[in-house]
Amino acid sequence: MDRERDLPIGRISGIRACASARGTFGILALDHRQNLRRELHPEDPGRATYAELVAFKRAVVREVASAATGVLLDPEVGAVQCLADGSLPAGTGLIVALEATGYEGPSTARISRLLDGWSVAKAKRMGASAAKLLVYYHPDAANASDQERLVGSVAADCAAADLALFIEPLSFSIDPEVPRLVAEERRRVVVETARRLTALGGDVLKAEFPYDPGVTDEGRWRAACAELDAASRLPWVLLSGGVEDDLFEKQVRVACGAGASGVLAGRSVWAEAAALGPTDRTDFLRATGRERLARLVGLVDDLGRPWDARPGPLTGLPEPGEGWYREYPG
Repeated sequence: MDRERDLPIGRISGIRACASARGTFGILALDHRQNLRRELHPEDPGRATYAELVAFKRAVVREVASAATGVLLDPEVGAVQCLADGSLPAGTGLIVALEATGYEGPSTARISRLLDGWSVAKAKRMGASAAKLLVYYHPDAANASDQERLVGSVAADCAAADLALFIEPLSFSIDPEVPRLVAEERRRVVVETARRLTALGGDVLKAEFPYDPGVTDEGRWRAACAELDAASRLPWVLLSGGVEDDLFEKQVRVACGAGASGVLAGRSVWAEAAALGPTDRTDFLRATGRERLARLVGLVDDLGRPWDARPGPLTGLPEPGEGWYREYPG
């Protein structure tokens, strides 16, 4: 192996930019598009305008992001907009989504796709610390192999661009009579998904909690999170999935105890702000939203496993040799 040419220093630098000094993640997630439209106008999401979406994201980032180790935004109404007006604090890691919102195909074989007109190269060029790919996935779905090829292709593109990649699988039911995965079936799918997709590349897994909120036994939580930790080849963080902030905090404690390296927290931090007017929204975010995220950041920094303490593609690398830059791809 040509060690200098293969040295992923950009990916390492990008991940460090999104982590605490200890190496844990307390990332503000705000890449929502269609879900945000529903939060802003539950009765008619189509009423949400571009200006409303941008204003909301700027308000959240402006008031909350300084408590985060990094921020996840989308390219359509968030990332460049928050850079352009200075809402994103200087020095805060920026993760930019690659996928189009929603899915194509039937609900039992959901097809993810990249945002038209967007790419890994563009995310790298605009200054992203890392990219994120959301992929709908069920290991037994008819199109599972197609979704795996998408993950592998994007992971290869990110590796070639030396841009870190967070992989976010979202599970779904493949039984048209069952609206969502629950209990042991959800656990099986979340764990098996981690096993399969983290073998395809990428740098950090953004995982769902292995149980739905209907399962409250923390002993089962601990066993499932330990199973998830063993299945993942990558450092992993927990997504909030829209659950209430007090429940999410309990889940985070268990996940970090099992080996998680932190969280990407979205609606559990800022959801109520979507129903408020501009002044009340700012007050809520500045107080409640910021406090929620700061509490999570402190929690994962105390309990989480540093991302570089886990064996993986970005750990155990050799020291660059003299003249390494000559072989580093340009």
